[in-house]
Amino acid sequence: MLVELRVKDLGVIADLGLVLGPGMIALTGETGAGKTLVVEAIELLLGGRADPVLVRPGAEEAVIEGRFAPSNNGPSYGDGDGDDLVLARTVPVSGRSRAYVNGRMSPLSALGEAAGALIDLHGQHSHQSLLSPAAQRAGLDAFAGIDLQPVLDARRRLRQAVESLRALGGDAASRAREHDMLSFQVDEVDTAKIVAADEDDHLALEEERLADARAHRDAAAAGDAALSGDGGATDALGAVIARLAGHSPLNAVDERLRAVAIELGDIATDLRSVAESLEDDPVRLAAVRDRRQLLRQLRRKYGETLADVLDYCESARQRLAELDSFDEQAARLEQERDDAARDMADAEVSLGRQRRAGAPQLASAVELHLRSLAMPKARIEVLVGDDPAGEDVTWLLSANPGEPARPLAKVASGGELARTMLAVRLVLGRSGSANGTAPGAAVGAQDAADGAAHSGAATLVFDEVDAGIGGEAALAVGRALADLARRHQVLVVTHLPQVAAFADQQIAVYKDEIDGRTVATVQRLDDHQRIIELSRMLSGQPDSAAARRHAKELLALAQKTVAGL
Repeated sequence: MLVELRVKDLGVIADLGLVLGPGMIALTGETGAGKTLVVEAIELLLGGRADPVLVRPGAEEAVIEGRFAPSNNGPSYGDGDGDDLVLARTVPVSGRSRAYVNGRMSPLSALGEAAGALIDLHGQHSHQSLLSPAAQRAGLDAFAGIDLQPVLDARRRLRQAVESLRALGGDAASRAREHDMLSFQVDEVDTAKIVAADEDDHLALEEERLADARAHRDAAAAGDAALSGDGGATDALGAVIARLAGHSPLNAVDERLRAVAIELGDIATDLRSVAESLEDDPVRLAAVRDRRQLLRQLRRKYGETLADVLDYCESARQRLAELDSFDEQAARLEQERDDAARDMADAEVSLGRQRRAGAPQLASAVELHLRSLAMPKARIEVLVGDDPAGEDVTWLLSANPGEPARPLAKVASGGELARTMLAVRLVLGRSGSANGTAPGAAVGAQDAADGAAHSGAATLVFDEVDAGIGGEAALAVGRALADLARRHQVLVVTHLPQVAAFADQQIAVYKDEIDGRTVATVQRLDDHQRIIELSRMLSGQPDSAAARRHAKELLALAQKTVAGL
């Protein structure tokens, strides 16, 4: 719900703030006071075309901000429960306009998408969700109480079966080629008999040992001689130990030296053992090098490491098993595909039959409302395409006798379109209970982007809805808007007192002169001020006692009517 709207430097609006509540809100005022600019501001929030000529002379840019509060059972817009959503648009005198969502710069498309789910404009404006084919299809489905789930389920099953068949393999020749290739690869890895993922590391150490056997042997022998040979480290250490013997202050050092002597003896023994064990083995060295070359070739083909090679081999082995059982799997998937295609065809035929049956009923229901909205001769057609499911749904309107029915998106009169949308909203708003279908039951995946047409945006804006009407028809429009306001927040720009009287909240737009410049201001009217404003709208004489009596009667009648809805 739109709870606050601020407009700055847009046309005659210098700095205007509106705080809005639920229900029906009437925006009234003299012609040229700036009412339409408020609607223009909302259209800019919806991503409408930004014309720099709208910027107030002398200002660098126009700024429009809207704050939206989630409904009681709706989702939170922000980071926490109950957070509001703030949308903003700036229109500079030169350069491109900018869009903001919750204070962050956003593409204009993101702003339009966010606002489009919350506000619907009805009038001469283009931002109307009910004009989209998907929304019109969803509206028909909601009115007729159609359950799309059987079609959606069959389509999903068919898609899954087709994708599984595609993943299973192509034609017989390609499967045979793949089988031969995988068999060769698995045999190549299996033949290699890889011991472990770290086999090459062990072979590298062994190769290094074998390749330098003589150097290793000589080094070990030299080390043994240096430690245990005549005049070596062992003899020198023994002489030191003998020299320290019997000197009690040096007992601790003596014990440490004796431990070192033992350790040197062990080291010398180990060096001697290594030197004796290291022998040249050119045959084993060649075998190790050949083995490492084989493992390098496998890694070059199947992975960076031996672990990758083993993993690839296992995957190839599983794929071979799938190919070996292809005929069995293909037969099963083909049967699933055929069953899903048959179920989908049956479900689509049933869906199309329901849509074609519901189309004239929806048209009649809308026409019935239009008769009370000063369009007594209006004719609505709901066309359903020839495809089995009837996916191509188009609503057409002939507003006057003798006129051809045209798609709603091409209706030229803003007033006629707004009243038609009002009638549609009234019909679809009751479709759930009227047809025994819970709201949302007919919403399919193809309509998710547009939202369910029977529920629509939380805030509905009507401009020109009362164009060219008066008297009883105006009362009917006001009554219809009040009825709609029980389910939506409804903002209506009106010049008719019969419509304004039905509002829960009335806001007057005035045009004043400040410092030699025209400035639009707004005022939320209390009960007494509403009588004065309704008197002005009735007679042009807000101080007229007769006009005030008439205004009081009109307001009382409207309140009584609303209470009985």
